[in-house]
Amino acid sequence: MANAWEDLAGDYELARQRDDSFDRLLEWPAQRSALGDVTGQRILDAGCGSGAKAIALARDGAAEVVGIDIAGAFIEHQLSNVELVRADLSDLASVPAAQGRTFDTIVFFQSISYSRNQVRTLVDARHLLADGGRILVQRSHPIRFAVERAQANGTSLGEEYYSTEPYTYQSGWNSSVALTHSTETFSTMLNTFAAAGLTVDHASEPQLSDEARERYPHKQEWLNRYLGVILFELSAR
Repeated sequence: MANAWEDLAGDYELARQRDDSFDRLLEWPAQRSALGDVTGQRILDAGCGSGAKAIALARDGAAEVVGIDIAGAFIEHQLSNVELVRADLSDLASVPAAQGRTFDTIVFFQSISYSRNQVRTLVDARHLLADGGRILVQRSHPIRFAVERAQANGTSLGEEYYSTEPYTYQSGWNSSVALTHSTETFSTMLNTFAAAGLTVDHASEPQLSDEARERYPHKQEWLNRYLGVILFELSAR
């Protein structure tokens, strides 16, 4: 996994900077809206990619931001309140930068599905939460991969939605790299949160703005078929 993300890190960063990237048009606006006012907060970005979002949150007033990513391909910065660390989110409890600290907000933006044990990762995250803290988890909509697999395998949506086999596909950022991760149903996602001792406070399925739909109709066409992402806001029970 680490080698795959080392290969992909630069390609992903280039892709997310395009004017028509879903991260720019859909994901980051929804994530930033869900985060709200971060002034004075201590934030852990688990699976932070290049660290660009961690840096943006620090510039928006967060007191401390720790970003961890398995690739370690971080952009340079001069901010004293941002710490970017190469580490595996599958074992948050062993990350030195997180030990002995608590966080007001912990985010997993398109990263939790790459954990080797999602319940363990979320339990570790819950133990790192300050009183009243929250966890934000964004992941691909569960229907997306069911549609993709049904198209590729010539099967039905229902067959693929309930399939428990890991899904392997060529990365859209670099076609020479294949990614493999678990896919979920809505029930398995909710049961994972419950098993980790977390409650869903709010869930949203972000959509493009009217302006983005008009300017980038090919992106809306993709969303009409694959539904995009779902964003959960969680708290400890």
